[in-house]
Amino acid sequence: MDKASQDRAAALLHHRIKGLRPGEPIAAPIVSSATFLAPDMDGLSHVYGRSGMPTWELVEAQMALLEGAECVSFPSGMAAISAALFATLGASKVLMLPSDGYYVSRLLAGQVLAAYGVKVLEVPTLQMAEADFTGVDAVLIETPSNPGLDVLDIAALCGNAHAAGAVVICDNTTMTPYLQRPLDLGADIVVAADTKAPGGHSDALFGHVASRDAAMMARVREGRRLSGAVPGSFEAWLVHRGMETLELRLSRMCETAAVLADRLAEHTAVRNLRYPGRPSDPSHAIAAKQMSGFGFLIGFDLADAATAERFLAECPLVAQSTSFGSTHTSGERRARWGDKVAPGFIRLSVGCEPAEPLWQAIRATLDAL
Repeated sequence: MDKASQDRAAALLHHRIKGLRPGEPIAAPIVSSATFLAPDMDGLSHVYGRSGMPTWELVEAQMALLEGAECVSFPSGMAAISAALFATLGASKVLMLPSDGYYVSRLLAGQVLAAYGVKVLEVPTLQMAEADFTGVDAVLIETPSNPGLDVLDIAALCGNAHAAGAVVICDNTTMTPYLQRPLDLGADIVVAADTKAPGGHSDALFGHVASRDAAMMARVREGRRLSGAVPGSFEAWLVHRGMETLELRLSRMCETAAVLADRLAEHTAVRNLRYPGRPSDPSHAIAAKQMSGFGFLIGFDLADAATAERFLAECPLVAQSTSFGSTHTSGERRARWGDKVAPGFIRLSVGCEPAEPLWQAIRATLDAL
């Protein structure tokens, strides 16, 4: 990671400590009260849990430090995506989003937003930067795309979209603000599922919205209060704790992913390997320009669905599960969700295991297919 990311990691570990009084706990406390003493309303920091709770705010302060922008937390990544879309769209508005991105975002657009009069346009990730944005009100991008790992030029897309009057929302879940900084590249809003790498232990659903547009964030925050889409204090505490080791975990995960990607590419059972960090990858040039690291996700094809399922079932150091970004390496045959990928396509999320035992387990399983 670059020096700026390292500086942010150091600051994050001390951001709360600087404000403590002698005798106060170093570790963040869990405040779970839904109600607060409120004999009158003047000058109160908290009144009712739906409007704000101290433990959420600790996480939001961490996120704001990393994003360099105001952040509002949510009970899941999809709640964050929904909040950003609801704050920017309405009846007769037009949304463009990737046809090869996270499928639940497409379902939300097609089944919910469309029912309220939003027109939905789906465009492949690799075509979005040069798309015609005439009449488009909001553009939701995801780069690298999930699960195909195609990368688009964020700055170029933002320039074209803004020229047409569109707001750009970037789902940065796969990279986190340590590895990619969409707001610095021109995006108006960032959304992310902190369930993934920030939480990092597969034990908490969480998400956030970040923006440097104060009016936009006021709408997002008020939307959370009115809708009741609020996170729990225990989940916030888990994410706060996970965030303190995020930079360390990402360093191991990305380093191991680079090693595995090179070795997987040479295995005879593996086809069409995708990892933006490999110089031969179609996404490498843009990824190298706008990322400070290449991530921990690898995509590749095995011969067919049965072969992929056998690999996942038999590899002892790859957990069969959806989601990604946890301490353990996990894999999934994404076609089972209807993603437009080959039947034998596997999305591999590299965890924190030492590289050599992990590779030996993966190679032995591939050799036996």
